[in-house]
Amino acid sequence: MEEKTFHMPLLGDPFPELTVKTTHGPMNIPGDMKGSWFVLFSHPADFTPVCTTEFVAFQKRIGEFDKLGCKLVGMSVDQVFSHIKWVQWIKDTLKVEITYPIIAANDQIAMELGMLHPGKGTNTVRAVFVGDPAGKVRLVMYYPQEIGRNMDEIVRAVKALQLADNEKVAVPAGWPNNEIIGDHIIVPPPTDMKAIAERAGKYECFDWWFCHKTLGK
Repeated sequence: MEEKTFHMPLLGDPFPELTVKTTHGPMNIPGDMKGSWFVLFSHPADFTPVCTTEFVAFQKRIGEFDKLGCKLVGMSVDQVFSHIKWVQWIKDTLKVEITYPIIAANDQIAMELGMLHPGKGTNTVRAVFVGDPAGKVRLVMYYPQEIGRNMDEIVRAVKALQLADNEKVAVPAGWPNNEIIGDHIIVPPPTDMKAIAERAGKYECFDWWFCHKTLGK
């Protein structure tokens, strides 16, 4: 018997083309996301406590993702009717309406995305993919089943990716609250001696290879 391959798309790879069933009807990923940033996240199973806290946390931040032009899509290897019943339970019990689609994946789709834990049966792990408007994978987060995600970090990561693309800069740890340079952003290192000389007085620098500036300057 051929062994199943556990593969996860790498950073910069095109997001795998998927035709899927969701709580919002059929979708093509990433085709239906073209021109938008998107976050696709998997969860182990419907009607489980940690996953329920995560889905509510994502929904509570839907306005922040909307401002970033970023769409949310959930996914697990559960059937659509299970997703629908779970979403109804969340609305009735926790008074939170889940407005983003949830993919009803099968094992083939989950394996293609590297979302099936090889030692945990058919449960999908807590994977997060951030895709850009061109459908490229820009960030991957991978959590064990036992630990819920921090959605504020996912929001921050999307903001940082967009900032890095738009301003051609790098973003420090913990931005916008970095311990060394606060809310400043990092200017990419110079590539020749002339560029080093041109930096004098233009940016705040600890050394020629570590310069930073205020956003927008």
